[in-house]
Amino acid sequence: MHYNRIARIATQAASLLLFAASAQAQTKQASAAPAAAPRKVFVKPSDSEIKRKLTPLQYAVTQHEDTETPFRNIYWDNHEPGIYVDIVSGEPLFSSLDKYDSGTGWPSFTRPLEAANIRTKTDRLLGFSRTEVRSAHANSHLGHVFDDGPRPTGLRYCMNSAAMRFIPASQLEIEGYGQYAPLFKPKAPAKASK
Repeated sequence: MHYNRIARIATQAASLLLFAASAQAQTKQASAAPAAAPRKVFVKPSDSEIKRKLTPLQYAVTQHEDTETPFRNIYWDNHEPGIYVDIVSGEPLFSSLDKYDSGTGWPSFTRPLEAANIRTKTDRLLGFSRTEVRSAHANSHLGHVFDDGPRPTGLRYCMNSAAMRFIPASQLEIEGYGQYAPLFKPKAPAKASK
């Protein structure tokens, strides 16, 4: 059983690497556009393309509202600076600056990076009311939002790692998300008054 888990993790990692290479090639083409180019358009690919690009777990989570195992997912304890984007469309969702350890075993955030890229709806799949979080453009199931988070929002966006791709702050320009790079630059010290 232990070997099956290792094989499954290795398969998911290989699929993520292939998807990242494909996405990097696409964003390199997009980043060649002039600085005044219009905002990136995020589009949901066809179902057959999604199935081809995603691992079975990523597909089940994003397209069929599945939930990954807590504490056994790629981003629950990621502390690297950067942003999280929809694994299907690439639309920016969350920032590491708003990520915190909720103790749940899933990546949790206090707020979305781009509120326009998030949609919510109430579901009752488990017999009680929850607020589901979906991406706006790809309509990917991401997770749920709860009102038990820390300040300043009091919200806990409890997301599935399988629904997201992490882009390190050092790679934002290369990946086509350069507009978010200033968020991770050190702030200049305040000038002392005389």
